[in-house]
Amino acid sequence: MASTLVGADMSHVICEKYAGDVIKSYSPNLIVHPYLFETEHLPSGHSIQNVVEKVCSVLDRIHVVVIGPGLGRDKTMLETTAAIIQEAKKRKLPIVIDADGLYLIQNQPDLIKGYEKAILTPNVVEFQRLCKALEIDDAGGDDPASAPKVSKLATTFGGLTILEKGKLDNISNGHTTISNDISGGPKRVSGQGDTLSGSIAAFLAWQLAYEQKLWDTEPIKEAQDSRDLTLLAVFAASSITRTASALAYKNHGRALLTSDISDSVGAAFKQLFE
Repeated sequence: MASTLVGADMSHVICEKYAGDVIKSYSPNLIVHPYLFETEHLPSGHSIQNVVEKVCSVLDRIHVVVIGPGLGRDKTMLETTAAIIQEAKKRKLPIVIDADGLYLIQNQPDLIKGYEKAILTPNVVEFQRLCKALEIDDAGGDDPASAPKVSKLATTFGGLTILEKGKLDNISNGHTTISNDISGGPKRVSGQGDTLSGSIAAFLAWQLAYEQKLWDTEPIKEAQDSRDLTLLAVFAASSITRTASALAYKNHGRALLTSDISDSVGAAFKQLFE
């Protein structure tokens, strides 16, 4: 929903078979593919490869993949996801990884190590776990001093982009590091990270359009290469999420819900960019 609200033309959801009907009923704006199976529901004679082949039919017609929200930690689901990541890499698709996708990466860091089109969006605790998995001693925190640690983790991962969520959003690709201090709402709600990852997806799709010269636009002087463009895309999505959270809190106060942040995404985009 976040990617669509930011401005993406279409959003596909690839989900577990028995979640499909629930997600379809949530919104007619979502295209749902219930192709995945948890271990107990995997049909007899049906392999993970069979599932991945069906998912590839979707990968061949999209621009960005978001992995993690709602994934869970079932063994078959994680093995399937690992295979899907490999297929996305073959297609050179940007991959945004959040939530339980980060659990997969902390256990199998080589899945995305060195893949510069990968973006990780850990919170402080997830960031610490990733640091531990890659044997980086000093983990992150909620202050500007954390930024060098984000840079170190990004470098150790081989130059992918990492956004450490917190009081500040520290963003690094190991080459360039920036911090976003735009004020967000004082109440943090579950699902706010999903707004971020979906927003990043929309901006990454626009990055591809820009790089393929689909639009008649002036060059972005601040961006020297694709890595810089990705950093800007992630910063823009971070800004939208933080601004939407602040706008939603202004309207709802302590009664703020995740859906209220979604309702504020359009206003946040207009305030920031229009």
